[in-house]
Amino acid sequence: MPIFAKKRFSQNFLKDQRVIENIIRLLQPRKDQHWVEIGPGLGALTTALLQKTGELDVIEIDRDLIAPLTAACELLGELHVHVYDALKFDFHSLVTQQEKLHVVGNLPYHISSPLIFYLLKFANDIQDMHFMLQKEVVDRIVAKPGSKTYGRLSVMVQYFCRAEKLLNIPPTAFYPVPKVHSAIVRLEPYKKKPVTCKDETVFTEVVKQAFSQRRKTISNALKKLVSAQTLAAVGIDPSSRAETLGVEAFIRISNAS
Repeated sequence: MPIFAKKRFSQNFLKDQRVIENIIRLLQPRKDQHWVEIGPGLGALTTALLQKTGELDVIEIDRDLIAPLTAACELLGELHVHVYDALKFDFHSLVTQQEKLHVVGNLPYHISSPLIFYLLKFANDIQDMHFMLQKEVVDRIVAKPGSKTYGRLSVMVQYFCRAEKLLNIPPTAFYPVPKVHSAIVRLEPYKKKPVTCKDETVFTEVVKQAFSQRRKTISNALKKLVSAQTLAAVGIDPSSRAETLGVEAFIRISNAS
């Protein structure tokens, strides 16, 4: 029975063998590593990973995909299937013997940012993450201050992780063919952050407020949280705009709030 992509899950199945080989070359998965795949779909990447690792955890929300996925992987190694919404899954439950997880996934466009924010809660359990995302999202993640794509996602991810864009992927690598280009990003949670905020809740709110009104000066955007005098006192020009400030600057602001 043919499997059709479901719009409610924003499914676009990876199919290009050359792209898959390039991804495996970038990931360099080994048998002594614990890999977790989010959204394995029909198993195009799953089978390639399993042949390298011998054992793999996968998280899939679509129950209709479990049977064909299991059949495709039957002779390749141990596949542990978790039928679950990745946005609610306890990734810490997969950690044993102080090991860290290597997470990979072709993420649906509509949940990519929420899922990355969710996974950052498990940063201490994760060695690295490799995601296929809409190219625009990857560009935002790795953006530097002063660029048009720099924003809340850039600051939050770069506070927790070293971020690197690895590979562009054309729409034709997927079925059905999406209307957007994709890219792969590597995220490596810091073992020790370059800069640390006193309160991550305050930091999160500062960054959210700063970018909620990008055209306003940082002083006006944050007037409910911090005064212009305090901004100046920590070395921030009150007339500057959020997109010109680096992660360290937002840390100074949040620590003074």
